[in-house]
Amino acid sequence: MKQLLRQKRLFLFDLDGVFYKGKESRVKIGGTLAIEALRREGRRLYVLTNNSTDSVETVRSRLVEFDIPVKQDEVLTSGLLTAEYLRKERGKVSYFLVGEKGLDAEMEKCGHRRTYGEEADFVVVGLDRSITYDKLDHAARLARNGAGIVAAHSARLYMYKTGPAMASGPLVKAIEYASRKRAVVIGKPSPLMFDMALERARCRKKETVMIGDQVDTDLVGASRAGIDSILVTSGVDHGPKGYRVLASLANVDEIVPLL
Repeated sequence: MKQLLRQKRLFLFDLDGVFYKGKESRVKIGGTLAIEALRREGRRLYVLTNNSTDSVETVRSRLVEFDIPVKQDEVLTSGLLTAEYLRKERGKVSYFLVGEKGLDAEMEKCGHRRTYGEEADFVVVGLDRSITYDKLDHAARLARNGAGIVAAHSARLYMYKTGPAMASGPLVKAIEYASRKRAVVIGKPSPLMFDMALERARCRKKETVMIGDQVDTDLVGASRAGIDSILVTSGVDHGPKGYRVLASLANVDEIVPLL
């Protein structure tokens, strides 16, 4: 494990289940010593999270509350990258939102315009804990009438205060099925999120490692992008065979200072 970490210039960390767990009532897992050590060694890092419900500023403030010294420009949420992807590919667009305030805020910051009517360039989908049938039906109808579908991510689960809970993936599947259209997915396990992080950091794949708590998003996504990965078992998944495993980020706190 130490030999692997010594070779890396860019460290990508998932958020929920890695630094802390419990989306509503958060408990710190680890990360302070690891981030400080990476800074001393001149390594690059990003928090690469499928969290679309919170803005970048909100995520960063919560990390600071836990004494985890991550800079604001080191926080890459699926909401931020969704908004940036659309601006790069299509300019400023109109969108119908299936999602929450954080995703809406990132879309607005990029100059996109939210619509509630019967016309939209895109249906933008993230975790939506106030989802209704009417909202899903409206989204599917817009997609059938020509709107594209862009999903902040398509993960099955996220860490709720009582354990793993349904994430936005099932919402994306419902809209796809009803509209007979496929979504462009930005967040993990899509390689897009990893590629955007690598481009920002100007690092190569072989110089990068992903540290996360979910096999089907963090580790599978890293594998698809050609990046090494480490599973921490403090979150959703608990050590399936065939992966490099640590109990929690506290263990990375112990290893990284030895680089």
